[in-house]
Amino acid sequence: RGASAPGWNERAVITTHFHICAFFDSRDEAGQVLAPFYREAQARNECNLHLVEPDGLDEHRVRLAAAGIDVPGCEHRGQLVLRPWPDEAGAFDVEGLLEAMDRATAERGAASGAFDGLRVMAQMGWAVRPGIDRLDLLEYEARLNRVLDTNQQLAICVYDLAPLDGATMMDLLRTHPLTMIGGVLRENPFFTPPAEMLRELFARRATGRRRGRSAPAALPVPAPGRRAE
Repeated sequence: RGASAPGWNERAVITTHFHICAFFDSRDEAGQVLAPFYREAQARNECNLHLVEPDGLDEHRVRLAAAGIDVPGCEHRGQLVLRPWPDEAGAFDVEGLLEAMDRATAERGAASGAFDGLRVMAQMGWAVRPGIDRLDLLEYEARLNRVLDTNQQLAICVYDLAPLDGATMMDLLRTHPLTMIGGVLRENPFFTPPAEMLRELFARRATGRRRGRSAPAALPVPAPGRRAE
Protein backbone atom coordinates (compact mmCIF):
# COMPACT_ATOMS: atom_id res chain seq x y z
CA ARG A 1 0.00 0.00 0.00
CA GLY A 2 1.00 3.59 -0.33
CA ALA A 3 1.16 5.85 2.68
CA SER A 4 -0.25 9.21 3.64
CA ALA A 5 2.65 10.49 5.61
CA PRO A 6 1.93 11.21 8.26
CA GLY A 7 -1.74 11.56 7.32
CA TRP A 8 -3.47 14.66 8.61
CA ASN A 9 -6.37 14.20 6.21
CA GLU A 10 -6.32 16.61 3.26
CA ARG A 11 -2.85 17.88 4.20
CA ALA A 12 -1.35 14.43 3.60
CA VAL A 13 1.67 13.93 1.39
CA ILE A 14 0.85 10.83 -0.67
CA THR A 15 3.98 8.73 -0.96
CA THR A 16 5.26 5.16 -1.13
CA HIS A 17 7.79 5.94 1.62
CA PHE A 18 7.40 5.42 5.37
CA HIS A 19 10.47 7.02 6.98
CA ILE A 20 10.23 10.61 8.24
CA CYS A 21 12.89 12.81 9.82
CA ALA A 22 11.56 15.64 12.00
CA PHE A 23 13.60 18.51 13.47
CA PHE A 24 12.37 20.62 16.38
CA ASP A 25 13.70 23.34 18.65
CA SER A 26 12.25 21.69 21.78
CA ARG A 27 10.21 18.74 23.00
CA ASP A 28 7.33 21.13 23.61
CA GLU A 29 7.34 22.09 19.92
CA ALA A 30 7.59 18.44 18.91
CA GLY A 31 4.61 17.56 21.09
CA GLN A 32 2.47 20.35 19.66
CA VAL A 33 3.30 19.65 16.02
CA LEU A 34 2.97 15.87 16.24
CA ALA A 35 -0.22 15.84 18.34
CA PRO A 36 -2.52 15.63 15.25
CA PHE A 37 -0.50 12.62 14.04
CA TYR A 38 -1.10 10.85 17.37
CA ARG A 39 -4.79 11.78 17.57
CA GLU A 40 -5.44 10.65 14.01
CA ALA A 41 -3.94 7.23 14.79
CA GLN A 42 -6.29 6.93 17.75
CA ALA A 43 -9.29 7.89 15.60
CA ARG A 44 -8.32 5.38 12.88
CA ASN A 45 -7.87 2.46 15.28
CA GLU A 46 -4.11 2.48 14.77
CA CYS A 47 -1.49 1.90 17.43
CA ASN A 48 0.95 4.61 18.52
CA LEU A 49 4.34 3.15 19.44
CA HIS A 50 6.52 5.80 21.08
CA LEU A 51 10.19 5.09 21.70
CA VAL A 52 11.15 7.59 24.38
CA GLU A 53 14.41 8.34 26.14
CA PRO A 54 14.21 6.58 29.53
CA ASP A 55 14.25 9.76 31.62
CA GLY A 56 11.39 11.28 29.63
CA LEU A 57 8.58 8.72 29.86
CA ASP A 58 6.51 10.54 32.51
CA GLU A 59 7.04 13.89 30.82
CA HIS A 60 5.93 12.39 27.51
CA ARG A 61 2.72 11.06 29.07
CA VAL A 62 1.94 14.55 30.37
CA ARG A 63 2.42 16.05 26.90
CA LEU A 64 0.20 13.42 25.30
CA ALA A 65 -2.57 14.07 27.84
CA ALA A 66 -2.31 17.82 27.18
CA ALA A 67 -2.72 17.07 23.46
CA GLY A 68 -6.03 15.33 24.09
CA ILE A 69 -4.85 11.71 24.14
CA ASP A 70 -6.58 9.39 26.62
CA VAL A 71 -3.25 8.08 27.87
CA PRO A 72 -4.48 5.62 30.57
CA GLY A 73 -7.23 4.24 28.34
CA CYS A 74 -5.02 3.87 25.25
CA GLU A 75 -2.24 2.23 27.23
CA HIS A 76 -4.70 -0.15 28.88
CA ARG A 77 -6.06 -1.42 25.55
CA GLY A 78 -2.64 -1.45 23.88
CA GLN A 79 -3.33 1.39 21.45
CA LEU A 80 -0.53 3.45 22.98
CA VAL A 81 2.75 1.71 23.74
CA LEU A 82 5.58 3.65 25.40
CA ARG A 83 8.99 2.01 25.50
CA PRO A 84 12.33 3.29 26.83
CA TRP A 85 14.73 3.87 23.96
CA PRO A 86 17.42 2.73 23.72
CA ASP A 87 17.24 -0.26 26.04
CA GLU A 88 20.86 0.12 27.12
CA ALA A 89 23.28 3.03 27.23
CA GLY A 90 26.62 2.79 25.48
CA ALA A 91 27.73 2.23 21.92
CA PHE A 92 25.26 2.49 19.07
CA ASP A 93 24.10 -1.07 18.35
CA VAL A 94 23.06 -0.85 14.70
CA GLU A 95 22.03 -4.49 14.33
CA GLY A 96 20.20 -4.61 17.65
CA LEU A 97 18.19 -1.45 16.94
CA LEU A 98 17.26 -2.60 13.44
CA GLU A 99 16.13 -5.97 14.78
CA ALA A 100 14.04 -4.25 17.46
CA MET A 101 12.37 -1.99 14.88
CA ASP A 102 11.75 -4.93 12.55
CA ARG A 103 10.08 -6.93 15.33
CA ALA A 104 7.97 -3.99 16.48
CA THR A 105 6.75 -2.97 13.02
CA ALA A 106 6.20 -6.54 11.81
CA GLU A 107 4.23 -7.60 14.88
CA ARG A 108 2.06 -4.51 15.08
CA GLY A 109 1.49 -4.53 11.34
CA ALA A 110 0.28 -8.11 11.26
CA ALA A 111 -3.17 -8.54 9.79
CA SER A 112 -4.25 -10.55 12.82
CA GLY A 113 -3.49 -7.69 15.21
CA ALA A 114 -6.10 -5.82 17.19
CA PHE A 115 -5.42 -2.55 15.35
CA ASP A 116 -5.49 -1.43 11.74
CA GLY A 117 -1.98 -0.03 11.58
CA LEU A 118 1.01 1.33 13.45
CA ARG A 119 2.69 4.71 13.76
CA VAL A 120 6.11 4.89 15.38
CA MET A 121 7.69 7.96 16.96
CA ALA A 122 11.32 7.57 18.01
CA GLN A 123 13.17 10.22 20.01
CA MET A 124 16.71 10.36 18.63
CA GLY A 125 18.33 13.03 20.78
CA TRP A 126 20.44 10.43 22.58
CA ALA A 127 21.96 9.33 19.27
CA VAL A 128 23.70 12.66 18.56
CA ARG A 129 25.31 13.07 21.97
CA PRO A 130 29.11 13.01 22.39
CA GLY A 131 30.55 9.52 22.28
CA ILE A 132 28.10 8.14 19.69
CA ASP A 133 29.65 7.34 16.32
CA ARG A 134 27.74 9.40 13.75
CA LEU A 135 28.50 6.87 11.01
CA ASP A 136 26.78 4.15 13.05
CA LEU A 137 23.73 6.41 13.39
CA LEU A 138 23.68 7.14 9.67
CA GLU A 139 24.04 3.46 8.78
CA TYR A 140 21.07 2.67 11.03
CA GLU A 141 18.91 5.40 9.47
CA ALA A 142 19.82 4.37 5.92
CA ARG A 143 19.09 0.68 6.56
CA LEU A 144 15.88 1.43 8.46
CA ASN A 145 14.24 2.41 5.16
CA ARG A 146 14.20 -1.21 4.04
CA VAL A 147 12.67 -2.36 7.35
CA LEU A 148 9.86 0.19 7.19
CA ASP A 149 9.22 -0.30 3.48
CA THR A 150 9.02 -4.07 3.96
CA ASN A 151 6.65 -3.86 6.93
CA GLN A 152 4.81 -0.81 5.50
CA GLN A 153 4.63 1.11 8.76
CA LEU A 154 5.25 4.81 9.33
CA ALA A 155 8.04 5.99 11.61
CA ILE A 156 9.06 9.52 12.58
CA CYS A 157 12.61 10.00 13.86
CA VAL A 158 12.56 13.10 16.08
CA TYR A 159 15.75 15.15 16.44
CA ASP A 160 16.52 18.24 18.51
CA LEU A 161 18.03 20.98 16.36
CA ALA A 162 20.32 22.43 19.05
CA PRO A 163 23.11 19.80 19.03
CA LEU A 164 23.19 19.36 15.23
CA ASP A 165 25.84 20.99 13.08
CA GLY A 166 25.16 21.59 9.40
CA ALA A 167 27.01 18.51 8.16
CA THR A 168 25.23 16.14 10.54
CA MET A 169 21.84 17.62 9.70
CA MET A 170 22.54 17.21 6.00
CA ASP A 171 23.58 13.59 6.50
CA LEU A 172 20.39 12.87 8.44
CA LEU A 173 18.29 14.48 5.73
CA ARG A 174 19.95 12.26 3.16
CA THR A 175 18.83 9.09 4.97
CA HIS A 176 15.12 9.99 5.11
CA PRO A 177 12.78 10.17 2.09
CA LEU A 178 10.37 12.44 4.01
CA THR A 179 11.23 15.33 6.26
CA MET A 180 9.55 17.76 8.62
CA ILE A 181 11.15 21.03 9.63
CA GLY A 182 9.25 23.64 11.61
CA GLY A 183 6.06 21.59 11.35
CA VAL A 184 6.18 21.40 7.55
CA LEU A 185 6.08 17.94 5.95
CA ARG A 186 7.40 17.32 2.48
CA GLU A 187 9.15 14.90 0.17
CA ASN A 188 12.86 15.29 0.83
CA PRO A 189 14.86 16.53 -2.18
CA PHE A 190 18.12 15.55 -0.46
CA PHE A 191 17.20 11.88 0.03
CA THR A 192 19.93 9.51 -1.13
CA PRO A 193 18.93 5.90 -1.97
CA PRO A 194 20.07 3.64 0.88
CA ALA A 195 22.43 1.51 -1.25
CA GLU A 196 24.23 4.62 -2.46
CA MET A 197 24.35 6.11 1.03
CA LEU A 198 25.74 2.91 2.53
CA ARG A 199 28.51 2.77 -0.11
CA GLU A 200 29.45 6.33 0.79
CA LEU A 201 29.45 5.55 4.52
CA PHE A 202 31.69 2.51 3.90
CA ALA A 203 34.13 4.71 2.01
CA ARG A 204 34.07 7.33 4.76
CA ARG A 205 34.86 4.70 7.38
CA ALA A 206 37.77 3.45 5.27
CA THR A 207 39.26 6.92 4.93
CA GLY A 208 38.45 8.08 8.46
CA ARG A 209 36.20 10.89 7.20
CA ARG A 210 33.38 11.20 9.72
CA ARG A 211 31.53 14.21 8.30
CA GLY A 212 29.60 14.67 5.08
CA ARG A 213 28.89 17.87 3.22
CA SER A 214 27.32 20.80 5.04
CA ALA A 215 23.67 21.70 4.74
CA PRO A 216 22.79 24.51 2.33
CA ALA A 217 22.30 27.97 3.78
CA ALA A 218 18.55 27.68 3.21
CA LEU A 219 16.47 24.57 2.73
CA PRO A 220 13.92 24.57 -0.13
CA VAL A 221 10.65 26.22 0.79
CA PRO A 222 7.85 23.59 1.05
CA ALA A 223 4.84 23.88 -1.19
CA PRO A 224 1.83 25.69 0.30
CA GLY A 225 -0.69 23.67 2.25
CA ARG A 226 1.74 21.17 3.75
CA ARG A 227 1.83 22.54 7.31
CA ALA A 228 0.45 20.33 10.06
CA GLU A 229 -1.69 22.42 12.36
